[in-house]
Amino acid sequence: MTLPTSSGVSTTSGGIFDLATKEARLAAIEAEMAAPVFWDDAKRAQSLIRERNDLSSLVSRAGELQHQLAEVRLLWEMASEEADESLEPEIQQGLQEVRQGFREFELTVVLSGEHDRKAAILSIHAGAGGTESQDWAQMLLRMYTRWAERHGYKVEVVDLLPGEEAGIKSVTLTISGEYAYGYLKAETGVHRLVRISPFDAARRRHTSFASVSVMPEVEEIEVVIRDDELRIDVFRSSGPGGQGVNTADSAVRVTHLPTGIVVSCQNERSQLRNRDTALRVLRARLYQLADQKRKADLEQLTGDKKEIAFGSQIRSYIFAPYQLIKDHRTNLEIGNVEAVMDGEIDPFVEACLFATAK
Repeated sequence: MTLPTSSGVSTTSGGIFDLATKEARLAAIEAEMAAPVFWDDAKRAQSLIRERNDLSSLVSRAGELQHQLAEVRLLWEMASEEADESLEPEIQQGLQEVRQGFREFELTVVLSGEHDRKAAILSIHAGAGGTESQDWAQMLLRMYTRWAERHGYKVEVVDLLPGEEAGIKSVTLTISGEYAYGYLKAETGVHRLVRISPFDAARRRHTSFASVSVMPEVEEIEVVIRDDELRIDVFRSSGPGGQGVNTADSAVRVTHLPTGIVVSCQNERSQLRNRDTALRVLRARLYQLADQKRKADLEQLTGDKKEIAFGSQIRSYIFAPYQLIKDHRTNLEIGNVEAVMDGEIDPFVEACLFATAK
């Protein structure tokens, strides 16, 4: 029986986590926090406090894992010296717990991006293909909703445009909870479905596409929107009826005039709440646009034309003639189609996160 070394904690995720560096940074922040002038710059102070809390949590967890591994190693050495095979189940159980702990710790380290802790704004758009693609978009909506429920996240539909016959043309929803964006950012791209169409009387195989976009929900201080840059229109909510629905102009459409970005929200009966939600989505889209522009400008200045790591089609869902879901970025394949479509997408998400972190 072989045991992992405790030094693995300091090199986890391909060198992303350097324990000594983290400890030194934590000590430096705590020294700065003790200075009398620390609160002179409130914004910087709050940022440092958040960084300090994150670092303290990581360093503490690394120490716990090292201690846990040391205890298993000591038990293994005792069993080896005394040739006591009765301790084998306890050692195996301890190793399993350590491995699981290291895996979860690695994931925490990977999810250390600037916006990874934030809520996510996820949009799904049906591709060309009419009812087929619209039905596929609705299937993806259910998949992500089920995934969010499994993680205890709150899902709020901001805007939904139903299809003419079945499915949806587009939907935007917010998924609120810690690390929602960090996990779901890996889902951005085109998702491809191959199946025997339930809408084709000849029972032919069809290929459908839908695009998924994921943005972090950013704070007002990060994106400033002036009132004179907005055109706000109100209209009557569409969709199924019900008491109080479609009886007042409560839906809101916000147009950002400088960029032409349009955001609609009609999930609330209150016009004011719809307006606030639409502005939250607009703020996220403007931040995403600015971030893309910064990256493009940097590439132009440096001449760095990086290879696009993943193509627009990130994953294929094959329902017929065989059942298989394959992620084209990591080559991970899962044959349990029903489980994935019921929200069990964590293996795909985690594989992509670890691959991009290397």
